[in-house]
Amino acid sequence: MGYLNTVVPAASASQVNGSSASGGGLSQNGKFSYGYASSAGKRSSMEDFYETRIDGVDGELVGLFGVFDGHGGVRAAEYVKQNLFSNLIKHPKFITDTKSAIADAYNHTDSEFLKSENNQNQNRDAGSTASTAILVGDRLLVANVGDSRVVISRGGTAIAVSRDHKPDQTEERQRIEDAGGFVMWAGTWRVGGVLAVSRAFGDRLLKQFVVADPDIQEEVIDGSLEFLILASDGLWDVVTNEEAVAMVKPIEDPEQAARTLMQEAYQRGSADNITCVVVRFLVNKNNNSHHESGHRNNVKQENNTMTHRELESGSYRQRNSGHN
Repeated sequence: MGYLNTVVPAASASQVNGSSASGGGLSQNGKFSYGYASSAGKRSSMEDFYETRIDGVDGELVGLFGVFDGHGGVRAAEYVKQNLFSNLIKHPKFITDTKSAIADAYNHTDSEFLKSENNQNQNRDAGSTASTAILVGDRLLVANVGDSRVVISRGGTAIAVSRDHKPDQTEERQRIEDAGGFVMWAGTWRVGGVLAVSRAFGDRLLKQFVVADPDIQEEVIDGSLEFLILASDGLWDVVTNEEAVAMVKPIEDPEQAARTLMQEAYQRGSADNITCVVVRFLVNKNNNSHHESGHRNNVKQENNTMTHRELESGSYRQRNSGHN
C-alpha cells in the first residue's frame, strides 16, 4: 500500500524467512491470549510495524494491539508504533471517555509526527495507516485510519469492525473535494493522483485532504466474541474476511493462527508486507487449558515489541518462527 510508482523487487525465499517474526502471550487476568506474525513477504523492504502491549491504567488491565502499515518510508509507521498507545493511556479521559481519548490520541500523535518531520529534509513524504484494538474491561474499542483492517468472529460469523479508507468511497471523495483536493485514477483511485488511501498519519504534503481522524467502533466482550484479527492489507488483498476467520477458528494458539494467516497470504501471491495480530478471548474458557502456551509466551511487553532495526540486527532470532 502506498505511493504511485513505488517499485520494489521481489524478495527471495531466504529474504522472506530472514525478515519474519512471531510471538505472543497471555493476559495476567487470563481473559485473552494474543499472537502476532510479521514478514516482509515478497518486498525487499519492510514498512509494516505492530504493537502488542498490556498495561495498567487506574487499576484497570488494558490490552493495546495495533498494526501500522507505512508508505513513503518507515518514519511515520515507526513513530506511530512508538507513540500512539503511550499518548492514549496518558489521556485524562482514557477510562471515562475512551472514544474521545482515542480520537484525541490519533490526532495528537499525527500532529507531533508532522512537527518532528519539519526538521527532516526528505524527498519522500512518509505516512502510515493504523488499525488498533483496545481492550478495557468488557469493552473492545476498534479504531482505524487507512486500509489496514480489523475483523472479529462473533458466534462464528466474520464481521469487519473497521472501514477501509479509500479515495473512491463516496463520503471520502466528497470530503477531499470539499477541502479543495481531487481524486483520480492512476492504476487505482488516488488522492491527488498519488496516494491510494484517503486517511493516514503523516503525508504532510497531502495533510489538508488525508486526515488522521479515526473511525471508532465499540463491541461488547462476551461469550459470543471469539477472537479478532488485525492485519495490514498484505493479508486482506488476497484473503477475505470470511476466509481469515475460518482459518483462525480451529487454531487455539493465536501465534500459530497469525503465522498461518501470514503464510497463506504469501502463498496466495500477496505482493506486500504481511502483518497479522490475533487476539483470542477466553471469557468462557477454562484458563488452565491455556496455561502452558500462555506461560511459554507470556514475556514482558518490551520483549514482545520489536522495531525493524532489531529485525535487521537479528536480535529477534530467538523468537523467529522460521516460516515463510
